[in-house]
Amino acid sequence: MTIRLFYTLFLVSFICTPLHALDGAIENLRESSKAFSSVAKSVSPSVVFIQVEGSAGVHSHGSFPFPFEDDFFKRFFGDVFPDFPHGQEMPPDHYRSVSQGSGFVFRVKSGLLADKTYIMTNSHVVEGADKVSVKFMDGYEYEAEVTGRDPKSDIAVIEISTDKRQVLQLGDSSKLEVGEWVVAIGNPFGLSHTLTVGVVSATGRTSVGINDYEDFIQTDAAINPGNSGGPLVNLDAEVVGMNTAIFTRTGGYMGIGFAIPINMAKDIANQLIDKGEVSRGYLGIVIQPLTAELAEAFNIEQNQGILVAEVMEGSAAARAGLQQGDVIITFRGKPVTEVGAFRNQVSLIPPGQREKITVIRDGKQLDLMVTVGLRDSDEVIAKGPAQSAEQLGLTVQTLTADLARQFNARAGEGVVVTEVERGSVAALAGINTGTIILQVNRKPVKTADEFSREVNKADSDKGVLLLIRSGDMQRYVLLSW
Repeated sequence: MTIRLFYTLFLVSFICTPLHALDGAIENLRESSKAFSSVAKSVSPSVVFIQVEGSAGVHSHGSFPFPFEDDFFKRFFGDVFPDFPHGQEMPPDHYRSVSQGSGFVFRVKSGLLADKTYIMTNSHVVEGADKVSVKFMDGYEYEAEVTGRDPKSDIAVIEISTDKRQVLQLGDSSKLEVGEWVVAIGNPFGLSHTLTVGVVSATGRTSVGINDYEDFIQTDAAINPGNSGGPLVNLDAEVVGMNTAIFTRTGGYMGIGFAIPINMAKDIANQLIDKGEVSRGYLGIVIQPLTAELAEAFNIEQNQGILVAEVMEGSAAARAGLQQGDVIITFRGKPVTEVGAFRNQVSLIPPGQREKITVIRDGKQLDLMVTVGLRDSDEVIAKGPAQSAEQLGLTVQTLTADLARQFNARAGEGVVVTEVERGSVAALAGINTGTIILQVNRKPVKTADEFSREVNKADSDKGVLLLIRSGDMQRYVLLSW
């Protein structure tokens, strides 16, 4: 009897356990649903639908613009219909354009003007605006003025003449973690106050190629045209980012959206309100990633810092003692590992502020103090004696006065590349005809003979480290063969 009772209880528990687990899972989903609903109710009253009217020039073919020719659509989709007939010929030189976007009311920094309501949005949403109007979820509409725009970061602030609108709380985007739930709210395709849900897919995206200053949050919460400028919020209804763009190869949403971190956005927005423009910190250096090959060439551990490729004469960096070839490992006491993140960090420091920067130079660690500066609003080659470096696949010649003028260089400062063999290690490294080579294995070269001599002395197992200049930019490349 006892054994029979034991098996009976065992079977009952075996059958019931999955049912209880299922009930628990459904209850968890209900709680998640309630959380998203709560965020929507809290945030939506402060999100606005923005409509912008302006004038724009007719495209070069002179026809009335097909909707997908608009820069707003090309920003997201590229030229989606390159062979589509783009309308009939129209004689006027200009046409009226109407574009749409999103924005949100935010609390300004203490001490700034507080008798108005300020709305944060993307710069590209209000670019070229003659008239801006905003509409809230409760149906109230206001005419808005552009307080200021910063195209380099794609951030703008507009204002309306009321101080009675509900503001959103700004969170701390530096605390975002990959996998964290986020909610995007905006007006995609004019569909007012649309909510989408996803997770943070990545943070610190700095080489997307959308803005000059980037530090994007990547999310899979659906973002579409019209979402631009709307808030990305966490489950505490705090704004952690401003939705900006999507990545797509098909013209539609593909699960990759980008948002500007709110920590960056609020600093720039407050400057726009306070001064009408953005003052960016500036060191006056050209920097590049420290790749595994470059780290080995400089005898530095990989991922330990970023490499200084050039120091501008008379710049803040030069005055602080930074030198070409320095590896920056910390700034303001924090490790430096990415070029984009470092550039953004410097840009947000008020000019005139003194900061500590740590570098490795010739294997030794040095601490320097730098006073951050202010960033200003930023043929056939003549034949002559040449030297060929067959192992690299290029030919160079001495920079004569004529060649120096042609390439905006200084005579006696480097050699110019006159030929690059297709498929060579030089070509694969991005060296082109007209590139100036300034150093070989960190030794300056002034003539083609010096270049050839230094290359021939190089150890093929270690490769040859070149400092090159293309246009106004300098960088190191390591060539191995």
